[in-house]
Formats: sequence, structure tokens, C-alpha cells
Amino acid sequence: MNIIDAHMHFSNIQAFRQGAADSGVDYSSAGLAKEYAEAGVTGSVCMGITETAPGKTPDKMAQTPMFAELDTPMHNMRVCMGINPHKMGGQSIAEIEKAVKTRSDIAGFKIYAGYYHKHIYAKVYEPVYRIAAEYGLPVAIHSGDTYFKGGLIEYSRPLHVDKLAHMYPEMKIIICHVGFPWVMEACEIAYKHANVYVDISGLAVGGASECERMVSEPLINGYFRQGFLFLNNYKKVIFGTDWPLAPVGPYTEMCKAIIPQNVWPDVFWGNAAGIYRF
Repeated sequence: MNIIDAHMHFSNIQAFRQGAADSGVDYSSAGLAKEYAEAGVTGSVCMGITETAPGKTPDKMAQTPMFAELDTPMHNMRVCMGINPHKMGGQSIAEIEKAVKTRSDIAGFKIYAGYYHKHIYAKVYEPVYRIAAEYGLPVAIHSGDTYFKGGLIEYSRPLHVDKLAHMYPEMKIIICHVGFPWVMEACEIAYKHANVYVDISGLAVGGASECERMVSEPLINGYFRQGFLFLNNYKKVIFGTDWPLAPVGPYTEMCKAIIPQNVWPDVFWGNAAGIYRF
């Protein structure tokens, strides 16, 4: 089965390098290529983010748009441009539009809700949503727990997507991490709005043993299944790993244990291929 990893990172971020070390991941192009080959991943979506100095993420000084920082280009990798709301002047908007028009690898946008202390429906994001709607690009929104300590959950609850989806009904929105731990809340928003989806990245942070724990503990994996049963539409569920925060192979197997086998072609490939235009 071919797989698209529709939520991963490859940026020179100190916390990602530490996360890779904690999860036993070789955080390099060679390491990523090896993991993808072993797991059957043939395409990916990289969430762009940068920092101006080690440990500054979420960095208010990072330029918008933020891209990936691969040391070697990866085959069939697309990029969601990261948005820093503190750097949203005319030049940044012009750079966003230029990238959309000239780069074939642009898949959409990434809003780092919670990391940046702005509500996702704040006026500062309006130019991004306008461009997303104009060019038919999706907007992926961080939701739920924040990996970096500087984040505020006040801004990252999936409930906020309800208002945004109402404001921009034609714009495809992906609630990242199924809003974990507010899984049912995220699934309710995706159930309510035709333009809202969820991705299942970042549900386990750590090595293979952490992925195994998520599968073996009925109260944990049952929680995700309950949300998906309520949503009742696996066309709205998108696979991603949040690499390098977990190894690709064990994370993929964890998700296979949670997702019914008959919908694997949609969740692990088809849904991402359509939304991110592979």
C-alpha cells in the first residue's frame, strides 16, 4: 500500500533535533528516505517552520512564509507554508503569492495556533485565507496540546475552527492532530462542516515503545476510535506522522491498528492526495 505522510517536519529547529534524538530518529534526508522506504511512504507534506536562533520557536522574528529546510530535496515532497502572524506585512503577502504562483511544491498553508498567541480567525490571517480561497489551497491548523512550552492552549482548541469554517465555507481546513486531547471536539467540527478535515499526526511522541503503548492501552486507542465513529466519515481523516517526533514505521503501524483496514486506501493515501493535490 502506498502512503502519503501528510504532516511532517524538516526544519533546523532545536526542539525537533531533540525530539528526533528522544524518538531514536536519524533527522537527516538519508534517515527520512530510509524510514519512508521501509514503511512504504511515497509522498509527504512538510509543514514549514523556521527559527532565527536555536530554541526560539515559536519565533516572532521568523519571516513569513516559512518553508522546509531540507539538506537534500526529497522526491514527491510538498510544503505547507508556515505563517508567522507577527510578520504579515505587504512584503510577506507578496512572497506568499509569488510562491503560490511559481513553486510547484506548494501544498497549502500552516497556521501555528497556540504557538503564536493569536486566534485563528484574527484579522491578521485574512490575507492568507484570501489567497488560500483564491487558489484552492488548504489550510492546516495546529490544534490541541502544544509541543513547545511557549504555546498557549487557549488559542489551539479545535472549537475555534467552528467559527473559522463558518467564515470561510469554501476553504478546506485541516485540524491537525485531531485536536488531541480534544478528539471528540475536533471530530464534531469536522462532522458539522463540509470543508473541515482532521489529520492523525502527532498522536504519539517518542520512540517505538510509545507507539506500542498507544495501541495496547484500550482507553487511549478507544478514545480515538470513539471520535472517528462519531465523525462516521473516513474520507475526512488524513494520515500523518509529525516526524521526527516519532519513527515512521512504528507510528504507521499504530495508526493501522486504530483505523479500520477497509478504509486504509483513503486515510493513508487518497484523502491527502486529493486535498494536497498529489
